[in-house]
Amino acid sequence: MNPPQSDADRYLLDRVRQQDGDAWSQLVAKYQGRLLAFARARAARGSDPEDLVQDTFLNFLKGLSAYRGDASIETYLFLLLRRRVIETLRGKRLVPCAATDADGEPTDVHAASADPSPSWYVRQDERLTQQRAALAGAILSLVEDLRAKSDFRDLQIAEMLFYAQARNNAIAAKMNLDEKYIALLKHRWIKHLRARVAGALGPESDAADPTPDQISLLTQVWEEYRPSCPKRSTLGGHLLGTLDDPWSNYITFHVTTLGCRFCTANLDDLRRETATTQPDTLRDRIMQSSIGFFRHP
Repeated sequence: MNPPQSDADRYLLDRVRQQDGDAWSQLVAKYQGRLLAFARARAARGSDPEDLVQDTFLNFLKGLSAYRGDASIETYLFLLLRRRVIETLRGKRLVPCAATDADGEPTDVHAASADPSPSWYVRQDERLTQQRAALAGAILSLVEDLRAKSDFRDLQIAEMLFYAQARNNAIAAKMNLDEKYIALLKHRWIKHLRARVAGALGPESDAADPTPDQISLLTQVWEEYRPSCPKRSTLGGHLLGTLDDPWSNYITFHVTTLGCRFCTANLDDLRRETATTQPDTLRDRIMQSSIGFFRHP
């Protein structure tokens, strides 16, 4: 899982808030590659991926005073970039997992316009913040429990249910399982999450099928915290072939079958880092365009 803030990111962010240009340069260097990989893969034809990434970093700086750190810097930057990419797609939705549009018909129930805007992450009211934080904790507990048991099959099912919002029958077909088993797991997990989060998903119920709004909320929180996304170092180990088979197989599923676009961008960036060393013209552009945000010597 990607934590809300690592110690290194927290330090860089503190220095950037103090108008430290060197810290800003380090933060840009750390994240620009994976953002550029995402933009290249998802932006509309005719759009300049580097322009989109540059805009993303500038928007991050403009909203920095209100950024509360509920999402990790990486996730927040991806959210900002995703918004810019959606603009180039002329209103088409951009779901976070390729599995949802593999058959040409996304199965998610919340359109791009219904996603939390980047400003949502910096202006949540206290009650909603507490509810979402409690739900995030419950989801993290579920993911960690499945990982501790090395139950990667059920973790894959949870991702398809709550991250990709795939239908029960589609999941059953992909996993070669009975659809009733998928429905049972879904009901059990929803009930568990409701019990862990008093009131966050509505009153306790024995209904087998949660409402679309409840699943949409789960998906939004899953996207915000990305509890099942492997760390970048783990993705690097996958590329090097140093992971145990269960982990390696899980990452293959997460990236290839589920099609997590964020982790795919990370992998693409890691491959480029390994294969080539290119002049960092994009970082130069970002630094030039953001120079007004920082103090001068």
